[in-house]
Amino acid sequence: MSAEGFPILFTSAGRRVELIRCFRAAAGKLGLELEVHACDLQPDLSAACRDADARFAVPRCTDDGYVERLIEYCEAKGIRLLVPTIDPELHPLALAKDRFAAIGTMVHVSSPETIEIVRDKALTAARLAQAGVPVPKTATADEVRADPASWRWPSFIKPSGGSASRGIGEIASPEELLPHYDEPMILQDLLDGEEYTVNIYIDAHGRLASVIPHVRLSVRAGEVEKGRTTRCPDIGKIAESIVEALPGLRGVSCFQLIDDARFGMRVFEINARFGGGYPLADHAGGRFAESVLALANGRSECASNVWQDGATMLRYDGAVFV
Repeated sequence: MSAEGFPILFTSAGRRVELIRCFRAAAGKLGLELEVHACDLQPDLSAACRDADARFAVPRCTDDGYVERLIEYCEAKGIRLLVPTIDPELHPLALAKDRFAAIGTMVHVSSPETIEIVRDKALTAARLAQAGVPVPKTATADEVRADPASWRWPSFIKPSGGSASRGIGEIASPEELLPHYDEPMILQDLLDGEEYTVNIYIDAHGRLASVIPHVRLSVRAGEVEKGRTTRCPDIGKIAESIVEALPGLRGVSCFQLIDDARFGMRVFEINARFGGGYPLADHAGGRFAESVLALANGRSECASNVWQDGATMLRYDGAVFV
């Protein structure tokens, strides 16, 4: 029996070669002949786009024509599944999810309401704290500026809507706070301790099906370079609380926490998408890519908590030659 053709699109593909290969391997297990499409601002200069079977250019995901271009392409090429890879494109895609479904394309994205929360770090911290999830003390730059004596110094500052470690840094005292920033900024407790990324899978019914933490042994440009999976019941309980706090989460997400000696475990970041460290969870047996493909193909999801503890990833630079 020949494999079934299955066109899939990775948006903002950039360097996500490893993610594409995870999906190719998963498709083989399901008997699907994956036809990989990828897009980016400059697809000829994207390693992932070059690794795909087809590539095309798109405007910035913040442009009005971004979603229209994707819908047009998905309809023309019969795309069955769209997988976003960066945070700024999640909200426009979540809002257009039903439009994609009408042309036969499943978008791997959570609800618009959930995306609005996780794209705003101040709102995320408030929602999680309300649900009992341990988070660092968080306030806007304006709030701290108005009452600096109530704050712990040094502190950590970052854009409330930032991603990919853009604009983050330490700030030693109130005097280092600028009178104005180009975008909303928040301050949080400066955490120190072992850092974890936790890949989770929430099935189509909102059930937490899998929790795979890994220790971030080394990080480069905000993405894990060396990591090791580890089972931790406390992290599993935190994951359950996050899912309860954000009932619109679906499919693959990841969150980051630091186990601080003073405060204990504190969640400081949520990404409602495949994270850069997902290939480690995949290698450990997470089957998240396989589960998303199965769902898009009308089959039962297969992500579970059967995975390998102590699996280690040591990344190195590869090259795509044209």
